[in-house]
Amino acid sequence: MESNNMESKLGYFMVGMSMGVIAGLLFAPRSGEEMRKIILDKAEEGTSYIKNKAQELGDRAEQAIDKGKEWVDRSRESAEGAFESGRQAYRDEKR
Repeated sequence: MESNNMESKLGYFMVGMSMGVIAGLLFAPRSGEEMRKIILDKAEEGTSYIKNKAQELGDRAEQAIDKGKEWVDRSRESAEGAFESGRQAYRDEKR
């Protein structure tokens, strides 16, 4: 839930940033060639930013998955230990 909210905020931020850059570029007094270079540079910056954020999100997801697997393993081991203790107590009482 929290991750989805962050993704939504990041999306709104990117849209707002893009609109601001485009508006600034359209109202700036520059030549066509210069303007195309600026647009290309900004597009490359945006692409780089998005790739970095995607990598960060992927790393966080991988860490969360690893933590989840560790928790499941610990829980399973604990349950197996409790089951075995119960089994042994039953055998001891049966004798």
